[in-house]
Amino acid sequence: MCMKWRDEPDLRVAELDRTCVLLNRDQFFPGYCFVVANEHVTELFHLDPAARAAVMEEVNAVAAAVAEVFKPDKVNYELLGNMVPHMHWHVVPRFRSDPLWPRPIWAEPREEVFLTAEEYAERIAALRALLKP
Repeated sequence: MCMKWRDEPDLRVAELDRTCVLLNRDQFFPGYCFVVANEHVTELFHLDPAARAAVMEEVNAVAAAVAEVFKPDKVNYELLGNMVPHMHWHVVPRFRSDPLWPRPIWAEPREEVFLTAEEYAERIAALRALLKP
């Protein structure tokens, strides 16, 4: 996940105190973001209580921004780490109109949705405006 921040500057939304936020390149779920912990830990309980609370406030702020910009019916939060051993959240806006509703986003294979550079930039700018540190 650290490499993603370095290697995909066009998807950077915000660098917050405890996390960094990236728009997922696949926008099948419009507004899908990653919130990546700055500390190299794999579990939430690896953080001291103050750091944990601060990280969760930032995840909450990202979810609120996603909700404000994209107006989903529900926001899903995923903290897995089985494949990428660096604590990060998938913040996924869900819409009753999406073909996987109400199932998990990985319920079945689907086509990825890629945007133009301008469309990515518009989404990022809208989110960034709400996430000013």
